[in-house]
Amino acid sequence: MKNKKYFLNIGWLYPDLMNTYGDRGNIIALFYRIKKRGIKCNVLKISVSDNPSLINEADILFMGGAQDKQQEIVNKDLLEEKGKYLKDKIEDYTPGLYVCGAYQFLGKYYKAADGKIIKGLGIFDLYTESPGINAKRLIGDIVTQPFLFKSFFVGFENHTGRTYLGKNINPFSKVIRGYGNNDKDKLEGAIYKNSIGTYLHGPILPKNPELADYLIEKALEKKYHKKIHLKKLDDSLEMKAKKFLLKK
Repeated sequence: MKNKKYFLNIGWLYPDLMNTYGDRGNIIALFYRIKKRGIKCNVLKISVSDNPSLINEADILFMGGAQDKQQEIVNKDLLEEKGKYLKDKIEDYTPGLYVCGAYQFLGKYYKAADGKIIKGLGIFDLYTESPGINAKRLIGDIVTQPFLFKSFFVGFENHTGRTYLGKNINPFSKVIRGYGNNDKDKLEGAIYKNSIGTYLHGPILPKNPELADYLIEKALEKKYHKKIHLKKLDDSLEMKAKKFLLKK
């Protein structure tokens, strides 16, 4: 693998609006792990005022979570401007990570506590509902077992909405400890083609670097049409941190 000939664009969707829970750490982790292998990398920041065609240039996509006001702005922009571009990229197997509110946007709809239906992009076969104004918030440390990996994942979840998967999408992981999608079926997140939706903040990629490498590999393989084997990095500190959290 002659890394000098490889180049990746990370498309960071709405960094100014969808970044409430420190999810920029996912961008830092991706950029670090790409550059550490000698691969050229650029981060494209794509927000409301930017041309939606910028999404076409992304090899990996990421969008984080936010509060209700910011999510309303983003949802409007997605439905009116950028959603069709994002859908085309997801359907074309562009790898991506979508956390919390971003995960919900990809579904069919979100039913708010007051009963209002907020339309989603309908890319993922799922929907999300709030049980009501006084509903229990699903918050705390979470441990899951992803179906793609042999290792456990750790993170932190903080959401009121309950997400329910349809028949045409697979869960990302099963819940070992915590709440997950809805605190009923013990499933967490969803995976569709090369796109992953999850409620795991933390942020997820620094705590679970194997997922970052999975996204990088998929991006390189799609772009360069060949099997890619990434050089292993020294993840001893990350693994020590994960073991500490698992024991905790």
